[in-house]
Amino acid sequence: MPSQRAGVNLARMQPRLALSLLVVCLAPLCALAPLSANAQTFPSSAGPVAVETVAKGLVHPWALAFLPDGRMLVTERPGRLRIVARDGKLSEPLAGVPAVHSGGQAGLLDVALDKGFAQNGTIYFCFNENADNNVAVARAHLDSGNTPRLDDVKIIFRQKGPGGRNNVACRIAQAPDTNLFVTLGDHFGAKESVQTLDNTIGKIVRIRPDGSVPPGNPFAGRAGALPEIWAYGLRNPEGLAFNPIDGKLWEQEHGPMGGDEINIILPGKNYGWPVVSYGVNYDGTPVGQGKQQAPGMEDPLWHWTPSIAPSGMAFYTGDLFPAWKGSLFNGALKFQLLSRLELKGDRVVKEEQLLQGLNERIRDVRQGPDGALYLLTDNDAGRILRLVPGK
Repeated sequence: MPSQRAGVNLARMQPRLALSLLVVCLAPLCALAPLSANAQTFPSSAGPVAVETVAKGLVHPWALAFLPDGRMLVTERPGRLRIVARDGKLSEPLAGVPAVHSGGQAGLLDVALDKGFAQNGTIYFCFNENADNNVAVARAHLDSGNTPRLDDVKIIFRQKGPGGRNNVACRIAQAPDTNLFVTLGDHFGAKESVQTLDNTIGKIVRIRPDGSVPPGNPFAGRAGALPEIWAYGLRNPEGLAFNPIDGKLWEQEHGPMGGDEINIILPGKNYGWPVVSYGVNYDGTPVGQGKQQAPGMEDPLWHWTPSIAPSGMAFYTGDLFPAWKGSLFNGALKFQLLSRLELKGDRVVKEEQLLQGLNERIRDVRQGPDGALYLLTDNDAGRILRLVPGK
């Protein structure tokens, strides 16, 4: 706390100004609550890390977004959206969420706050509407008061092409110019559609917040191509984030048996599926002609073989783990761990696999306003976990 030796005399200040300074000075201490008694501790390159339960009782939680007041907005795959208080208390399911078709990997998926949320209360979310399991993206106004609900819900985008129960994907990332990028999977059985531009199967699309197509999309005006497509040749992209250092868009996707990929997404580029892959099909047969690279197709900057089944991803910029600043974190479903990738520019120079022994499928990873990492566990007794320095 400030003192006269530090050059600050609180007694001589106006009371309101002194109180404001105290709040500012003490905020870093208050932001990080004491460790709970039931926290588990794991070794890491940054020293011991503790994992504590923030909330429980969620059914297959899929995505997490922080509200300005520190509460969390969480989707549950069966079709529920909840607000989680800072003490872990769950709200009732929010009214106003459209009917969701869930089954297999389908359901209520990602959620994201608009960059102007503090002023407009707008959120975006994606879900499966019906049995074909094509993805719909909606925008809505979040009333986060005593009885939280969604108002003014409007579907702004619908995926086009053959459906399927699996590889539905869907992550949303909003660019600084407010345009939305949305990942869309190949639906497992629709591989032939991924390399054509008359559908949005296995694609990333770029749309305005109202769903219209912004200028500058790479295939706009091309005969037989959908103008919303930004990139193609993707399998099951369940991670999407902008690198805060340089603003580049990074994507992560499930391979088949091996060949999980991380890519930097550029306009108009072809990322190779199902022509090339570092993995093989589940029956052991080659993908395509068995090649890992091909002319005109982007090579991943990182791949996991064997597959870890990566899910949500986040770049770390906080102060709780100074040694990890700039690292890329990925949740892993199959291997039940948290992967930390150390980066040097656009290269991965080292991987650290964390939380082995936690025995939880990690569906999403986000950095909280307190600088901690928050994880969602994907099961019918799902939890929100908080990763902080241990003792």
